[in-house]
Amino acid sequence: MPQVEFAPALTRHVACPPQQVTARTVGEALEAALRAAPALRGYVLDEQGAVRRHVAVFVNSRMIASRTDLSASLADEDKVLVIQALTGG
Repeated sequence: MPQVEFAPALTRHVACPPQQVTARTVGEALEAALRAAPALRGYVLDEQGAVRRHVAVFVNSRMIASRTDLSASLADEDKVLVIQALTGG
């Protein structure tokens, strides 16, 4: 089963330890992980279910290409990391 982990910047206010989830896609993995910490949902996903601009999602150290298309396939050994992205200049 894929593993989903939220970076400390996201979990400092809402506890959500790393977890193994049953999921075939990035979107399914995020949904499964956020069921364990529903208060994190608003930080990670917007009202349409897209990844928010200030959040980055990585699968095996590669950032996903789209914030709206979360249909990328996952294998059982994949690791999904959700971090708070820095913006500004």
